[in-house]
Amino acid sequence: MHLILLSGGIGKRLWPLSNESRSKQFIKLLSAEHNTVESISMLQRVWHQLKKANLCNQAAISTSKHQTGMIKKQLGSNIPLIIEPSRRDTYPAILLACSYLYSVKELDPHEVVIVLPVDIYVEDDFFRELYSLESIIQSSNASLALMGITPTFPSEKYGYIIPQRLRQSSNISYQKVNYFFEKPSQSKATHLLKEGAMWNSGVFAFKLKFIIEHLQSLELPLDYEKMVKNYESLPINSFDYEIVEKTNNVVVSPYKGIWKDLGTWNTLTEEMDEPLIGKGSVSGNSHNVHIINELDIPVSVLGLSNLVVAASPDGILVSDKEASIGVKDLANHFIQRPMYEEFSWGWYRVIDYVKYNNNKEVLTKRISISAHQNLKYQKHLQRREIWNVVNGVGLFALNGKIQTIKPGDVVEVAQGMPYSIKAITDLDFIEVQIGPKLIEEDVIAIFINWEEIENHCTRITTN
Repeated sequence: MHLILLSGGIGKRLWPLSNESRSKQFIKLLSAEHNTVESISMLQRVWHQLKKANLCNQAAISTSKHQTGMIKKQLGSNIPLIIEPSRRDTYPAILLACSYLYSVKELDPHEVVIVLPVDIYVEDDFFRELYSLESIIQSSNASLALMGITPTFPSEKYGYIIPQRLRQSSNISYQKVNYFFEKPSQSKATHLLKEGAMWNSGVFAFKLKFIIEHLQSLELPLDYEKMVKNYESLPINSFDYEIVEKTNNVVVSPYKGIWKDLGTWNTLTEEMDEPLIGKGSVSGNSHNVHIINELDIPVSVLGLSNLVVAASPDGILVSDKEASIGVKDLANHFIQRPMYEEFSWGWYRVIDYVKYNNNKEVLTKRISISAHQNLKYQKHLQRREIWNVVNGVGLFALNGKIQTIKPGDVVEVAQGMPYSIKAITDLDFIEVQIGPKLIEEDVIAIFINWEEIENHCTRITTN
């Protein structure tokens, strides 16, 4: 059995803490085991549960290139990643992942593959149930086995699986799927529950050859590198629509344990131990209020109840908890670059951005690089940069030469000039970018590892 964890979505439902780079699975708001001080993310929680179930060595994360740095920062640099060239929904992501398992990992085509979201909130027994899905695929003639969630109420925001009848196979319960229904009205959902419908958890199990044969039928390459080159030609659609709903012999196995979708502020705050994270206060006559504040200014709530307040460099949200389900539609109206991002080397936060009439943009960031980490040796074609070191010590490589930098030093990177920096201690500096077009994609990487950079550059001595 091998697992594919899907982690490629754009964060909108938990705006303003989530953005195009930091989706909901990366936000650290959940309590960790053993009463540790630091909160953890959904991603960290799921990976820890996989470790306890002895499944980490059989798992890979399918993600977009924009999220690789954050995954490495939260889980470590040795996590197996399958990187999508662009975001194109779950159907192309799963096809690409299966070509990777087949041609790179060289998995046996009869090996069972299980796909699941990386941001699920479940108890540990959920991962033991994955072995049951594997057994169903191995012992039945089903092409696909799904995990259905026993509904607790007639929800309008989930897809539903409607089964035919109950069967028994090797003491494992499963039912043949009759049909699917996506996000019904509440009255329709109530009717579906009477038919024994289950929520679709987004968990799919199949033999690898099932997808390999699908690729062959479409005359798509089985080789991973060739699939990467063909990725843009794949339809932007879900695996449910392209595969699941078009497959005849699909079965569903009911899961009766705890399963929650923490996709809204209302549901997420239910799992938070502390009502206040960051600077702020809640008055004694306010009830059921959560404040999540990533800014350096205090946020206070006085005399209000049933409220969530979320503040980040990307924006400020004040919402009734029940109404927070509509945040995604609200966030779609805001078109802006992410104002905060995390990477394997550290993080940055946008302080200010100005676009002048003379075709000049100025962007100011606070950048923090963790000790012993380094940026790529790279150059920009659209901008020059000025750095003011405010804390820590590092090595600065510029145009083939390396020097030590410390608090108070100001260095400039001219347009088109290659540079890098390595933090000896945790290193903070203020960066000012100036140019006609300031975009994160304006990067030409030359070297990645610091050893390569040192071999290329000469060390110089500074006072």
